[in-house]
Amino acid sequence: MTPRQNSLRYLLAGAFHRLAWTEWGPADGPAVVCVHGVTRSGRDFDALATCLADRGYRVLCPDLPGRGESGWLRDPMLYTPVSYVVALAHLLARLDGPVDWVGTSLGGICGMMVAAGDDNPLRRLVLNDVGSRVPAEASARIGAYMQQNFTFEDMAALEAHLRLVHAPFGALTDAQWRHLAAHSARSLPDGRLAMHYDPAIAVPIAKAPPGEVDLTPIWLRVTVPTLLLRGGDSDILDAETAAAMAQRPAVSLVTFPDIGHAPALMDAAQIQAVTKFLEGR
Repeated sequence: MTPRQNSLRYLLAGAFHRLAWTEWGPADGPAVVCVHGVTRSGRDFDALATCLADRGYRVLCPDLPGRGESGWLRDPMLYTPVSYVVALAHLLARLDGPVDWVGTSLGGICGMMVAAGDDNPLRRLVLNDVGSRVPAEASARIGAYMQQNFTFEDMAALEAHLRLVHAPFGALTDAQWRHLAAHSARSLPDGRLAMHYDPAIAVPIAKAPPGEVDLTPIWLRVTVPTLLLRGGDSDILDAETAAAMAQRPAVSLVTFPDIGHAPALMDAAQIQAVTKFLEGR
């Protein structure tokens, strides 16, 4: 199945910017928006999107501002979840109807923010390895990684880097690692490669006060049916937080053993868990 590439212009802080997304499935199918993690892109969802499209869904996988094919922001302090939700709200307005949301890590935080809004369009919410709080140690780990400006001699070196830093994704195949690498690279003027995001996305994180990220006030406003996915070894969504969130009747928890942050949503078991939830099974 060949995906479609689309984009729109959105207004943020007095200027218009470009939000790009990859789209799969029939244009008249029920909409699913899949939003990626902090340093990733919408192409992380290709395997899940292909499966959902085969089942009749219209799947839209945006690149958050400063990532992938979306435009970079002039002011690095705008690289925050509030700005990302502004951009994504333009996409939701374009759809102008009910939407299911699958969000990995940062994409899940954005999903919670949308779901917390009055009269929001979400039918169902999938939170992939993120919850109502992010422990201080995990937040510091992500911030330290993002402040490193990696460059690579070639695609093999970039792939080797991904295999190391994203080993918690789980036991991916060689083809899956190649896929992630192919959509993680941008060319530099000197012929080397860098990660396909604006290095300035790290600026707000570097300036933020250290400590736990408490999203409880947002989570308490979420009322839509929610599937909470957790890597069994995750440091972002700990077992205690996940169990507390799953006390709600409308929340289901699925834990994948021997995986950290975050399940890649590429293998059959993970895709099946999302598909069954979206289909109400």
